[in-house]
Amino acid sequence: MTSTTTPKAISPLRARMIEDMTVRNFGAHTQRDYIRSVKKLAAFLGRSPDSASAEDLRRFQVDLVQNGATPSTINSTVTALRFFFSTTVDRPETTRHLTLVYQPRKIPVVLSREEVGRLLEVTPGPKYKAAFGVAYGAGLRVSEVAALKVSDIDSDRMRLRVEQGKGRKDRQAMLSPYLLEILRDWWRLARPTTWLFPGQEPINHITTRQLNRICHMAAEAAEITKRVTPHTLRHSFATHLMEQGVDIRVIQVLLGHAKLETTALYTKVASNVIRDVTSPLDQLALPRPKKNEPPK
Repeated sequence: MTSTTTPKAISPLRARMIEDMTVRNFGAHTQRDYIRSVKKLAAFLGRSPDSASAEDLRRFQVDLVQNGATPSTINSTVTALRFFFSTTVDRPETTRHLTLVYQPRKIPVVLSREEVGRLLEVTPGPKYKAAFGVAYGAGLRVSEVAALKVSDIDSDRMRLRVEQGKGRKDRQAMLSPYLLEILRDWWRLARPTTWLFPGQEPINHITTRQLNRICHMAAEAAEITKRVTPHTLRHSFATHLMEQGVDIRVIQVLLGHAKLETTALYTKVASNVIRDVTSPLDQLALPRPKKNEPPK
């Protein structure tokens, strides 16, 4: 006897929310996050989320904070619930107590050139060497690396096409001669047809989770004590370009940043930017201490 599984029915409320997000061209990842946030609210209430009052939402946010939710999680949840109540439920006044939380911007972790070299050297297998080579050599996000297609490589113009990157925008990334050699070696070995980095099932591309897992393994093997992810390679790409003197606006375009201030964050970690600034103390006409003379 063969058994068939019946797909779980979607409630009319969820179906309406999905329709509202679809007509606004929300990406699949955003839709999943929004649905997850509304489900959390329903679990907190113990009833349908559209029955929540403004006080219920205030208590829900307090509960998130008390349970240690990060500012990023809280803000994404607030954004999702504002959409749900203003668009799907048509009760925008319900969210009046929801508050976005200030999220301090952290200085990114950056590897030295020597550390990047060690990481790539110990990365297991040509597939992951090529993937991490793209992350560092072209500054792509891990999701953009995973979703690259063979057809995205333009060796004539020495460009990589990034299709539907962050913000659902296409852009062109740089393709260096050495990176092209790495990608050609990988292609000759594996002969991928659609996805440049296919997953276990060739019909799908590799997952970002798998890239993260291998990156952690490689960082440990390279004896790098910093917390390293594939995104660290993107940070390192931007910082090293800035240290080479590349114009910040060019780096902004290569990274696909909408705002220049986002790119300017890398000036805080570019060592030569800090080293080459002259301190005002050095401008004072004061007698210099004699060498090898202990301070009095």
